[in-house]
Amino acid sequence: MRQYIQQLLNGCIEGFHRDGVLPADFVPSFTVENTKDKKNGDFATNLAMILCRRMGRPPRAVAEMIVAALPASDRIAKVEIAGPGFINFFMNADHVAAAVYAMSQDPRLGVPLTAAPETVVVDYSSPNVAKEMAVHHIRSTVIGDSVVRVLEFLGHQVIRANHVGDWGTQFGMLIAYLEKMENEGADSLAVADLEAFYRSAKVLYDEDQEFAARARSYVVRLQGGDEYCRSMWKKLVQMTMDLDQQIYDRLGVSLKMEHVMGESLYNPMLPEIAGDLERRGLAVTDQGALVVFLEEFKGKDGNPMGVIIRKSDGGYLYTTTDIACAKYRVEHFHASRILYFIDSRQHDHLIQAWTIARKAGYVPENVSLEHESFGMMLGKDGRPFKTRSGGTVKLSELLDEAESRVASLLEGRGSELTGEERQEVIHAVAMGAVKYADLSKNRTTDYIFDWDSMLSFEGNTAPYLQYAYTRIRSVFRKTDGTPGPVKITCPQEEQLALKLLRFCEVVEQVAQKGMPHLLCTYLYELSGLFMSFYESCPVNRSGIEEKIRSSRLSLCAATAGVVKTGLSLLGISVLEKM
Repeated sequence: MRQYIQQLLNGCIEGFHRDGVLPADFVPSFTVENTKDKKNGDFATNLAMILCRRMGRPPRAVAEMIVAALPASDRIAKVEIAGPGFINFFMNADHVAAAVYAMSQDPRLGVPLTAAPETVVVDYSSPNVAKEMAVHHIRSTVIGDSVVRVLEFLGHQVIRANHVGDWGTQFGMLIAYLEKMENEGADSLAVADLEAFYRSAKVLYDEDQEFAARARSYVVRLQGGDEYCRSMWKKLVQMTMDLDQQIYDRLGVSLKMEHVMGESLYNPMLPEIAGDLERRGLAVTDQGALVVFLEEFKGKDGNPMGVIIRKSDGGYLYTTTDIACAKYRVEHFHASRILYFIDSRQHDHLIQAWTIARKAGYVPENVSLEHESFGMMLGKDGRPFKTRSGGTVKLSELLDEAESRVASLLEGRGSELTGEERQEVIHAVAMGAVKYADLSKNRTTDYIFDWDSMLSFEGNTAPYLQYAYTRIRSVFRKTDGTPGPVKITCPQEEQLALKLLRFCEVVEQVAQKGMPHLLCTYLYELSGLFMSFYESCPVNRSGIEEKIRSSRLSLCAATAGVVKTGLSLLGISVLEKM
């Protein structure tokens, strides 16, 4: 409805342009907001205050002109002017009722496929080879995966890109250590030993000169395409990704092996890019290194900042790789939009790489490069989330603890579930709680990880929403009635119906802004309105007129559909019983 009102107001603006009362080159930015008080209607706009100066008239007079220019609409019951010139819109209850009934019958719940599908590359998760995923990987992984789901739901072509750290000088050391283990009879590396493997390799590299020399030679051979070193490198990558895939599957994340696009993919492009930047005069030699000086970034001395493309020893940096990465995604996938879910500390680095890529013409201006930055997961002490001894928390161990805590929680609540059904509930609630604790926070901020709040069945949590869904579904198990046309008879029905109609708008906002917390907030508020409706508007009580029962069952069906679909877009499962 908000978008519909915006379209009507845009029509008024176009009319003012044609009539000459508003300069043709002035295209105002205005808002249509939900009102907080029903007496002020359902939606309000400040458009008149924005136009008044350009039109040379008082705000209220401009508001009167806007109202007079609005076409008649069966969706709007009335329009009023309030205060100095706010315009309030009251929705037609019959239209709202009909729209919600149609929504309850629609598998897509009123959300149309986009009229302008884009090819969107989404860069997220990005673990490192020969290291287990830690808790700090969860933000990129679950936020990125949720946005991927939303974009696909709207009909965009989405390319998942897992930018795995699978290249660099450390691989000579890792290959040499894997060789040592295999020579000693270890046919394969147990996934549980991955962290120990890396640490042991580093200790040997630091203490054994012969091993270190062999490791350095393997780096050169690997970078030169040596078949033996590449086969050992592939083993390391496969072992790591097998472990990571277990985490993705457990979390319900949609990443697969075919989505891995590691740093090694772009390595062959780096010499060509360095040479091209030098030929174009964008990069110059400075103290033996190849450097791009960017006027857009100033150093402490006020001079253009130098961004190294190739070191004096001939090695390349992450900036060069990220330039190649952006170039590849435009040329290979023909992407029109590229989203990077990378923590906020990498912002300057990304902007510098993208600035160079645009200057070189690798990424046209009509291709959107977006850093969907996020803050850190913190412990209750306000510091980065660590183990009690100060070590890194493995993501697998965090998920283990989540399931253990949910099992205890169900036991404390006297759950009668047993066997596979019980395990299904434990898994769904635990994974949902961990993901939702992250997704429900504005991704641009840090957040405190708190077991007690995230596993609560009260408040803005996954368990609360999952339980709300089971309660709605239980309504249908207790009735032989069927959903029918909606008739709004009380404020609680109207508030729930209007909220339901906002689902499409919220989904589109998540796609535009890359912010799943907007959907979390919406689902939490919707569930609260449903509880108020359910308490005030009986559905299965004896004596309820059948048309009213059918109407309320449609409201229940639409709400259940939205909660289930909304949680699915967040990558969270629902349950019929808990």
